[in-house]
Amino acid sequence: MTERAADHRSAEQALIAVEREVAVLFRRGRARAAEMSRQVHPALEGVAYSMLGFIQERGQVRLTDIGLHFGVGKATISRQVKVLEELELVTRETDPLDRRSSLVSLTPDGEARYLAARSGRLGRFRDMLGDWESADVAQLADLLQRFNDAIGEPKLG
Repeated sequence: MTERAADHRSAEQALIAVEREVAVLFRRGRARAAEMSRQVHPALEGVAYSMLGFIQERGQVRLTDIGLHFGVGKATISRQVKVLEELELVTRETDPLDRRSSLVSLTPDGEARYLAARSGRLGRFRDMLGDWESADVAQLADLLQRFNDAIGEPKLG
């Protein structure tokens, strides 16, 4: 086998390994997201924890921006935000700059519940990565950011 063929085979094996590990990460991530959502409130499912995190990070966000970030349509986001409103975790108000749009923000209770769940999650990360060198943890964060940047935001339509 030539050196070039060996390099190609090695690169292909590395891609297969990445694909496998990303599939495991995503599968486990979906399960953890549902678990985190229920920690915020027992009635929540799936993406709610991530949505609350996005809203908390932004402070106040348009419904359309939530939909773009998560790659889902306005109707889906409206239904999910309605559940969050009914549980008094978020509030929705008319955007003063565009009366056709809504702005969503966390209620004090929603923020407290989200931060409590996130604190527990960070504790689990501390436990999992506690024996790693801090430079390795920083490198993992950098590589995950590069990976997420390569994936890009989901496209609607």
